[in-house]
Amino acid sequence: MKIAVVGTGYVGLVTGACLAEIGTDVTCIDIDEKKIENLKKGILPIYEPGLEAIVKRNFEKGRLHFSTSTKEGIKDADVAFIAVGTPPGEDGSADLQYVLSVAKEIGKHMNSYGVIVTKSTVPVGTSLKVMEAISAALLQRDLNLTFDVASNPEFLKEGAAVNDFLKPDRIVVGVSSDKAKAIMQKLYSPFVMNGHPIIFMDIPSAEMTKYAANAMLATKISFMNDIANLCEIIGADVNLVRKGIGSDPRIGNKFIYPGAGYGGSCFPKDVKALIRTAKTANYNMEVLQAVENVNDRQKEVLFTKIKQHFGTIDGLKIALWGLSFKPNTDDMREAPSLILISRLLASNARVCAYDPVAMEEARHTLGDSIDYVSTAMDALENADALVVITEWPEFRLPNFDIVKQKLKQAVIFDGRNIYNHHELKTMGFAYYGIGIK
Repeated sequence: MKIAVVGTGYVGLVTGACLAEIGTDVTCIDIDEKKIENLKKGILPIYEPGLEAIVKRNFEKGRLHFSTSTKEGIKDADVAFIAVGTPPGEDGSADLQYVLSVAKEIGKHMNSYGVIVTKSTVPVGTSLKVMEAISAALLQRDLNLTFDVASNPEFLKEGAAVNDFLKPDRIVVGVSSDKAKAIMQKLYSPFVMNGHPIIFMDIPSAEMTKYAANAMLATKISFMNDIANLCEIIGADVNLVRKGIGSDPRIGNKFIYPGAGYGGSCFPKDVKALIRTAKTANYNMEVLQAVENVNDRQKEVLFTKIKQHFGTIDGLKIALWGLSFKPNTDDMREAPSLILISRLLASNARVCAYDPVAMEEARHTLGDSIDYVSTAMDALENADALVVITEWPEFRLPNFDIVKQKLKQAVIFDGRNIYNHHELKTMGFAYYGIGIK
Protein backbone atom coordinates (compact mmCIF):
# COMPACT_ATOMS: atom_id res chain seq x y z
CA MET A 1 0.00 0.00 0.00
CA LYS A 2 1.07 3.58 -0.60
CA ILE A 3 0.48 5.97 2.28
CA ALA A 4 0.74 9.74 2.56
CA VAL A 5 0.93 11.52 5.92
CA VAL A 6 0.53 15.28 5.90
CA GLY A 7 2.17 16.82 8.96
CA THR A 8 5.43 15.71 10.59
CA GLY A 9 4.69 16.72 14.14
CA TYR A 10 4.31 14.28 16.99
CA VAL A 11 1.34 12.34 15.60
CA GLY A 12 2.29 12.50 11.93
CA LEU A 13 5.88 11.40 12.35
CA VAL A 14 5.03 8.49 14.65
CA THR A 15 2.23 7.41 12.31
CA GLY A 16 4.40 7.57 9.19
CA ALA A 17 7.41 5.84 10.71
CA CYS A 18 5.41 3.03 12.28
CA LEU A 19 3.42 2.38 9.10
CA ALA A 20 6.70 2.19 7.18
CA GLU A 21 7.95 -0.29 9.78
CA ILE A 22 5.40 -2.89 8.58
CA GLY A 23 6.52 -2.55 4.97
CA THR A 24 4.21 0.05 3.47
CA ASP A 25 5.52 2.87 1.28
CA VAL A 26 5.05 6.09 3.26
CA THR A 27 5.62 9.73 2.32
CA CYS A 28 5.55 12.26 5.15
CA ILE A 29 4.74 15.77 3.92
CA ASP A 30 5.37 19.10 5.60
CA ILE A 31 5.59 22.71 4.38
CA ASP A 32 8.56 23.35 6.68
CA GLU A 33 11.55 22.84 4.37
CA LYS A 34 14.11 22.85 7.16
CA LYS A 35 12.21 20.21 9.10
CA ILE A 36 12.03 17.98 6.02
CA GLU A 37 15.73 18.38 5.29
CA ASN A 38 16.57 17.56 8.90
CA LEU A 39 14.38 14.46 8.81
CA LYS A 40 16.22 13.25 5.73
CA LYS A 41 19.42 13.59 7.79
CA GLY A 42 17.88 11.70 10.72
CA ILE A 43 17.37 14.83 12.84
CA LEU A 44 13.96 14.67 14.53
CA PRO A 45 11.93 17.70 15.66
CA ILE A 46 10.75 15.91 18.81
CA TYR A 47 12.14 13.60 21.47
CA GLU A 48 10.32 10.28 21.61
CA PRO A 49 12.00 7.07 22.82
CA GLY A 50 12.60 4.61 19.97
CA LEU A 51 11.35 6.90 17.21
CA GLU A 52 14.72 8.04 15.87
CA ALA A 53 15.85 4.48 15.17
CA ILE A 54 12.65 3.63 13.29
CA VAL A 55 12.80 6.81 11.21
CA LYS A 56 16.45 6.26 10.23
CA ARG A 57 15.99 2.56 9.49
CA ASN A 58 12.97 2.97 7.25
CA PHE A 59 14.38 6.01 5.47
CA GLU A 60 17.55 4.07 4.67
CA LYS A 61 15.47 1.09 3.48
CA GLY A 62 13.54 3.36 1.10
CA ARG A 63 10.16 2.78 2.71
CA LEU A 64 9.91 6.20 4.40
CA HIS A 65 10.16 9.38 2.37
CA PHE A 66 10.00 13.06 3.29
CA SER A 67 8.72 15.79 1.02
CA THR A 68 7.41 19.36 0.96
CA SER A 69 5.23 18.58 -2.07
CA THR A 70 1.65 17.53 -1.43
CA LYS A 71 1.31 16.91 -5.17
CA GLU A 72 4.09 14.34 -5.21
CA GLY A 73 3.25 12.82 -1.85
CA ILE A 74 -0.43 12.32 -2.53
CA LYS A 75 0.07 10.86 -6.01
CA ASP A 76 -1.51 7.38 -6.24
CA ALA A 77 -1.83 7.19 -2.42
CA ASP A 78 -4.28 4.54 -1.18
CA VAL A 79 -4.63 6.33 2.16
CA ALA A 80 -3.79 9.92 3.07
CA PHE A 81 -3.62 10.88 6.73
CA ILE A 82 -4.19 14.47 7.84
CA ALA A 83 -2.03 14.90 10.95
CA VAL A 84 -1.60 18.64 11.40
CA GLY A 85 -2.18 20.71 14.51
CA THR A 86 -5.56 21.82 15.84
CA PRO A 87 -4.53 24.49 18.38
CA PRO A 88 -7.18 25.99 20.64
CA GLY A 89 -8.71 29.29 19.59
CA GLU A 90 -9.36 32.12 22.02
CA ASP A 91 -12.73 30.58 22.91
CA GLY A 92 -11.21 27.13 23.47
CA SER A 93 -12.55 25.61 20.26
CA ALA A 94 -10.24 23.61 17.98
CA ASP A 95 -8.77 25.69 15.16
CA LEU A 96 -9.40 23.70 11.98
CA GLN A 97 -7.71 26.03 9.49
CA TYR A 98 -4.70 23.74 9.00
CA VAL A 99 -6.81 20.60 8.64
CA LEU A 100 -9.07 22.19 6.05
CA SER A 101 -6.12 23.73 4.22
CA VAL A 102 -4.59 20.26 3.85
CA ALA A 103 -7.95 18.86 2.70
CA LYS A 104 -8.07 21.54 -0.01
CA GLU A 105 -4.50 20.70 -1.11
CA ILE A 106 -5.36 17.02 -1.30
CA GLY A 107 -8.36 17.84 -3.49
CA LYS A 108 -6.11 19.88 -5.76
CA HIS A 109 -3.65 17.06 -6.36
CA MET A 110 -5.25 13.62 -5.81
CA ASN A 111 -5.48 11.64 -9.06
CA SER A 112 -7.20 8.40 -8.03
CA TYR A 113 -9.53 6.97 -5.42
CA GLY A 114 -8.20 7.14 -1.88
CA VAL A 115 -9.29 7.20 1.73
CA ILE A 116 -8.63 10.56 3.37
CA VAL A 117 -8.21 10.04 7.10
CA THR A 118 -8.35 12.68 9.82
CA LYS A 119 -5.70 11.63 12.33
CA SER A 120 -5.65 15.05 14.01
CA THR A 121 -7.88 15.48 17.05
CA VAL A 122 -10.93 17.21 15.65
CA PRO A 123 -14.45 18.00 16.87
CA VAL A 124 -17.50 16.12 15.68
CA GLY A 125 -18.45 17.22 12.19
CA THR A 126 -14.92 17.92 10.96
CA SER A 127 -14.80 14.97 8.57
CA LEU A 128 -17.84 16.40 6.79
CA LYS A 129 -15.98 19.72 6.38
CA VAL A 130 -12.94 17.83 5.07
CA MET A 131 -15.13 16.04 2.53
CA GLU A 132 -16.65 19.34 1.42
CA ALA A 133 -13.22 20.98 1.03
CA ILE A 134 -11.91 18.09 -1.09
CA SER A 135 -15.08 18.00 -3.19
CA ALA A 136 -14.89 21.75 -3.85
CA ALA A 137 -11.25 21.44 -4.98
CA LEU A 138 -12.10 18.52 -7.28
CA LEU A 139 -15.01 20.48 -8.73
CA GLN A 140 -12.65 23.34 -9.58
CA ARG A 141 -10.53 20.84 -11.49
CA ASP A 142 -13.68 19.53 -13.22
CA LEU A 143 -12.60 16.10 -12.04
CA ASN A 144 -15.10 13.40 -11.13
CA LEU A 145 -13.06 11.36 -8.65
CA THR A 146 -14.56 9.24 -5.91
CA PHE A 147 -13.00 9.19 -2.46
CA ASP A 148 -13.88 8.34 1.11
CA VAL A 149 -13.27 10.22 4.32
CA ALA A 150 -12.55 8.40 7.58
CA SER A 151 -11.75 9.31 11.17
CA ASN A 152 -8.91 7.50 12.93
CA PRO A 153 -8.13 9.21 16.24
CA GLU A 154 -4.74 8.56 17.84
CA PHE A 155 -4.32 7.29 21.39
CA LEU A 156 -0.57 7.73 21.71
CA LYS A 157 1.05 8.46 25.07
CA GLU A 158 4.03 10.78 24.81
CA GLY A 159 7.05 8.82 25.97
CA ALA A 160 5.52 5.51 24.84
CA ALA A 161 4.10 6.45 21.43
CA VAL A 162 6.06 3.97 19.33
CA ASN A 163 4.99 1.02 21.43
CA ASP A 164 1.41 2.33 21.56
CA PHE A 165 1.27 2.46 17.76
CA LEU A 166 2.98 -0.86 17.09
CA LYS A 167 1.10 -2.71 19.85
CA PRO A 168 -2.19 -0.83 20.33
CA ASP A 169 -4.78 -1.87 22.88
CA ARG A 170 -7.41 -0.81 20.35
CA ILE A 171 -7.71 1.01 17.03
CA VAL A 172 -10.77 3.20 16.45
CA VAL A 173 -11.84 3.92 12.88
CA GLY A 174 -14.90 5.83 11.75
CA VAL A 175 -16.00 5.05 8.19
CA SER A 176 -19.01 5.59 5.97
CA SER A 177 -18.46 2.93 3.30
CA ASP A 178 -17.58 -0.76 3.10
CA LYS A 179 -14.73 0.05 0.71
CA ALA A 180 -13.08 2.41 3.18
CA LYS A 181 -13.58 -0.14 5.96
CA ALA A 182 -11.86 -2.87 3.92
CA ILE A 183 -8.87 -0.64 3.15
CA MET A 184 -8.42 0.44 6.76
CA GLN A 185 -8.85 -3.17 7.91
CA LYS A 186 -6.06 -4.25 5.55
CA LEU A 187 -3.76 -1.40 6.62
CA TYR A 188 -4.13 -2.04 10.34
CA SER A 189 -4.37 -5.85 10.41
CA PRO A 190 -0.61 -6.28 11.12
CA PHE A 191 -0.99 -4.23 14.30
CA VAL A 192 -3.76 -6.32 15.88
CA MET A 193 -2.27 -9.78 15.63
CA ASN A 194 -2.14 -9.61 19.43
CA GLY A 195 -5.92 -10.02 19.42
CA HIS A 196 -6.76 -6.45 20.34
CA PRO A 197 -9.59 -5.01 18.28
CA ILE A 198 -10.07 -2.62 15.41
CA ILE A 199 -13.31 -0.94 16.40
CA PHE A 200 -15.25 0.33 13.41
CA MET A 201 -18.00 2.87 13.94
CA ASP A 202 -19.64 5.84 12.30
CA ILE A 203 -17.46 8.91 11.78
CA PRO A 204 -19.06 11.26 14.36
CA SER A 205 -18.73 8.58 17.06
CA ALA A 206 -15.04 8.09 16.23
CA GLU A 207 -14.43 11.85 16.45
CA MET A 208 -16.16 11.96 19.82
CA THR A 209 -14.32 8.89 21.14
CA LYS A 210 -10.97 10.70 21.16
CA TYR A 211 -12.31 13.66 23.15
CA ALA A 212 -14.23 11.41 25.53
CA ALA A 213 -11.12 9.32 26.25
CA ASN A 214 -8.90 12.30 27.05
CA ALA A 215 -11.65 14.00 29.04
CA MET A 216 -12.12 10.87 31.17
CA LEU A 217 -8.40 10.60 31.92
CA ALA A 218 -8.20 14.30 32.76
CA THR A 219 -11.19 13.85 35.04
CA LYS A 220 -9.46 11.06 36.96
CA ILE A 221 -6.39 13.24 37.46
CA SER A 222 -8.32 16.29 38.66
CA PHE A 223 -10.53 14.14 40.90
CA MET A 224 -7.49 12.66 42.59
CA ASN A 225 -5.88 16.06 42.99
CA ASP A 226 -9.05 17.33 44.63
CA ILE A 227 -9.01 14.33 46.99
CA ALA A 228 -5.33 14.97 47.74
CA ASN A 229 -5.99 18.57 48.72
CA LEU A 230 -8.75 17.46 51.07
CA CYS A 231 -6.49 14.76 52.53
CA GLU A 232 -3.98 17.42 53.55
CA ILE A 233 -6.65 19.45 55.31
CA ILE A 234 -8.17 16.58 57.30
CA GLY A 235 -4.95 14.65 57.96
CA ALA A 236 -5.33 11.64 55.65
CA ASP A 237 -2.54 10.24 53.44
CA VAL A 238 -3.51 10.32 49.77
CA ASN A 239 -0.91 7.66 48.91
CA LEU A 240 -2.77 5.17 51.09
CA VAL A 241 -6.14 6.35 49.78
CA ARG A 242 -4.88 5.85 46.23
CA LYS A 243 -3.85 2.28 46.98
CA GLY A 244 -7.19 1.62 48.63
CA ILE A 245 -9.28 2.74 45.69
CA GLY A 246 -6.88 1.58 42.99
CA SER A 247 -7.35 -2.05 44.01
CA ASP A 248 -11.01 -1.77 43.00
CA PRO A 249 -11.13 -3.09 39.41
CA ARG A 250 -13.99 -0.70 38.63
CA ILE A 251 -11.61 2.20 39.31
CA GLY A 252 -8.16 0.79 38.49
CA ASN A 253 -4.75 2.13 39.46
CA LYS A 254 -3.97 4.30 36.41
CA PHE A 255 -4.26 8.09 36.32
CA ILE A 256 -5.02 8.30 40.04
CA TYR A 257 -1.63 9.67 41.10
CA PRO A 258 -1.94 13.16 42.58
CA GLY A 259 0.49 15.83 41.48
CA ALA A 260 0.97 19.37 40.28
CA GLY A 261 -1.65 19.22 37.52
CA TYR A 262 -1.77 17.81 34.02
CA GLY A 263 -0.27 19.47 30.95
CA GLY A 264 0.88 18.53 27.48
CA SER A 265 -0.59 18.96 24.04
CA CYS A 266 -3.73 16.88 24.52
CA PHE A 267 -5.58 17.02 27.84
CA PRO A 268 -5.78 20.82 28.30
CA LYS A 269 -6.65 21.46 24.66
CA ASP A 270 -9.15 18.63 24.32
CA VAL A 271 -11.00 19.40 27.54
CA LYS A 272 -11.39 23.01 26.41
CA ALA A 273 -12.53 21.95 22.94
CA LEU A 274 -15.13 19.52 24.28
CA ILE A 275 -16.52 22.16 26.65
CA ARG A 276 -16.74 24.54 23.71
CA THR A 277 -18.39 21.93 21.48
CA ALA A 278 -21.03 21.39 24.14
CA LYS A 279 -21.67 25.13 24.41
CA THR A 280 -22.31 25.39 20.67
CA ALA A 281 -24.91 22.64 21.16
CA ASN A 282 -26.45 24.58 24.09
CA TYR A 283 -25.24 22.02 26.62
CA ASN A 284 -23.15 22.73 29.72
CA MET A 285 -20.41 20.19 30.56
CA GLU A 286 -20.39 20.87 34.29
CA VAL A 287 -18.07 18.01 35.25
CA LEU A 288 -15.45 18.96 32.64
CA GLN A 289 -15.61 22.61 33.62
CA ALA A 290 -14.81 21.53 37.18
CA VAL A 291 -11.98 19.32 35.88
CA GLU A 292 -10.42 22.32 34.17
CA ASN A 293 -10.90 24.56 37.20
CA VAL A 294 -9.27 22.02 39.53
CA ASN A 295 -6.32 21.61 37.18
CA ASP A 296 -5.76 25.36 36.93
CA ARG A 297 -5.79 25.57 40.71
CA GLN A 298 -3.52 22.54 41.11
CA LYS A 299 -0.77 24.16 39.08
CA GLU A 300 -0.55 26.81 41.82
CA VAL A 301 -0.21 24.32 44.69
CA LEU A 302 3.58 24.05 44.77
CA PHE A 303 4.08 27.81 44.71
CA THR A 304 1.59 28.16 47.55
CA LYS A 305 3.49 25.57 49.61
CA ILE A 306 6.81 27.32 48.95
CA LYS A 307 5.38 30.68 49.95
CA GLN A 308 3.81 29.29 53.11
CA HIS A 309 7.07 27.65 54.18
CA PHE A 310 9.39 30.59 53.59
CA GLY A 311 7.04 33.52 54.11
CA THR A 312 8.98 35.62 51.62
CA ILE A 313 10.54 34.23 48.46
CA ASP A 314 12.45 37.35 47.45
CA GLY A 315 16.11 36.48 46.87
CA LEU A 316 15.75 32.71 47.33
CA LYS A 317 17.34 30.21 44.97
CA ILE A 318 15.01 27.35 44.04
CA ALA A 319 16.35 24.18 42.45
CA LEU A 320 13.90 22.64 40.00
CA TRP A 321 14.12 19.01 38.93
CA GLY A 322 12.09 18.50 35.75
CA LEU A 323 10.69 20.88 33.15
CA SER A 324 8.68 18.76 30.70
CA PHE A 325 5.03 18.09 31.50
CA LYS A 326 5.79 14.37 32.01
CA PRO A 327 8.81 12.02 31.79
CA ASN A 328 10.20 10.65 28.51
CA THR A 329 9.32 13.71 26.47
CA ASP A 330 10.70 17.19 25.86
CA ASP A 331 7.17 18.59 25.50
CA MET A 332 6.62 21.65 27.67
CA ARG A 333 3.22 22.68 26.36
CA GLU A 334 0.98 23.57 29.32
CA ALA A 335 3.64 22.12 31.66
CA PRO A 336 3.04 22.81 35.39
CA SER A 337 6.69 23.87 35.61
CA LEU A 338 5.91 26.96 33.53
CA ILE A 339 3.32 28.21 36.02
CA LEU A 340 5.62 27.58 38.97
CA ILE A 341 8.56 29.29 37.29
CA SER A 342 6.50 32.35 36.37
CA ARG A 343 5.28 32.70 39.97
CA LEU A 344 8.78 32.29 41.40
CA LEU A 345 10.32 34.82 39.02
CA ALA A 346 7.52 37.30 39.74
CA SER A 347 8.44 36.96 43.42
CA ASN A 348 12.11 37.75 42.67
CA ALA A 349 13.35 34.21 43.26
CA ARG A 350 16.14 32.68 41.22
CA VAL A 351 15.37 29.36 39.51
CA CYS A 352 18.05 26.82 38.64
CA ALA A 353 16.67 23.90 36.61
CA TYR A 354 17.66 20.52 35.25
CA ASP A 355 15.74 18.16 32.96
CA PRO A 356 17.20 15.12 31.18
CA VAL A 357 15.83 16.03 27.72
CA ALA A 358 13.76 19.24 27.83
CA MET A 359 16.52 21.80 28.42
CA GLU A 360 16.69 22.99 24.81
CA GLU A 361 12.92 23.24 24.58
CA ALA A 362 12.93 25.18 27.85
CA ARG A 363 15.41 27.66 26.42
CA HIS A 364 13.08 28.25 23.47
CA THR A 365 10.22 28.91 25.88
CA LEU A 366 11.91 30.64 28.81
CA GLY A 367 15.07 32.09 27.31
CA ASP A 368 17.62 33.16 29.92
CA SER A 369 15.08 33.93 32.63
CA ILE A 370 16.27 30.87 34.59
CA ASP A 371 19.61 29.10 35.05
CA TYR A 372 20.25 25.74 33.38
CA VAL A 373 22.69 23.13 34.64
CA SER A 374 23.99 19.86 33.25
CA THR A 375 23.19 17.56 36.19
CA ALA A 376 20.51 17.29 38.83
CA MET A 377 23.02 17.68 41.63
CA ASP A 378 24.45 20.86 40.11
CA ALA A 379 21.05 22.51 40.47
CA LEU A 380 21.21 22.05 44.26
CA GLU A 381 24.35 24.11 44.90
CA ASN A 382 23.44 26.69 47.58
CA ALA A 383 19.74 26.37 46.77
CA ASP A 384 17.22 27.14 49.48
CA ALA A 385 14.92 24.33 48.39
CA LEU A 386 14.49 21.50 45.90
CA VAL A 387 11.26 21.22 43.93
CA VAL A 388 10.55 18.00 41.99
CA ILE A 389 7.91 18.65 39.35
CA THR A 390 8.54 15.93 36.74
CA GLU A 391 9.00 12.34 37.91
CA TRP A 392 11.94 11.34 35.72
CA PRO A 393 13.37 7.94 36.77
CA GLU A 394 16.78 9.43 37.62
CA PHE A 395 15.17 11.57 40.32
CA ARG A 396 13.61 8.64 42.17
CA LEU A 397 16.52 7.51 44.35
CA PRO A 398 19.13 10.23 44.74
CA ASN A 399 21.77 10.21 47.47
CA PHE A 400 19.91 12.27 50.03
CA ASP A 401 23.03 12.81 52.11
CA ILE A 402 24.55 14.65 49.16
CA VAL A 403 21.26 16.44 48.48
CA LYS A 404 21.20 17.71 52.04
CA GLN A 405 24.86 18.70 51.90
CA LYS A 406 24.40 20.78 48.73
CA LEU A 407 21.19 22.52 49.75
CA LYS A 408 21.47 25.68 51.82
CA GLN A 409 18.27 24.63 53.58
CA ALA A 410 17.09 21.01 53.75
CA VAL A 411 13.68 21.56 52.17
CA ILE A 412 12.04 19.39 49.49
CA PHE A 413 8.78 20.08 47.69
CA ASP A 414 7.79 16.83 46.03
CA GLY A 415 5.23 17.62 43.34
CA ARG A 416 4.83 13.97 42.31
CA ASN A 417 5.02 12.13 45.67
CA ILE A 418 7.97 10.01 44.57
CA TYR A 419 9.76 10.08 47.94
CA ASN A 420 9.09 8.44 51.30
CA HIS A 421 8.10 11.39 53.45
CA HIS A 422 8.67 9.51 56.71
CA GLU A 423 12.25 8.68 55.71
CA LEU A 424 13.07 12.22 54.62
CA LYS A 425 11.64 13.79 57.75
CA THR A 426 13.72 11.36 59.83
CA MET A 427 16.80 12.56 57.92
CA GLY A 428 16.03 16.13 58.90
CA PHE A 429 14.36 17.38 55.73
CA ALA A 430 11.34 19.61 55.73
CA TYR A 431 9.20 17.67 53.25
CA TYR A 432 6.07 18.76 51.40
CA GLY A 433 4.19 16.39 49.12
CA ILE A 434 0.75 16.46 47.54
CA GLY A 435 -2.05 15.21 49.80
CA ILE A 436 0.27 14.31 52.66
CA LYS A 437 0.10 16.06 56.01
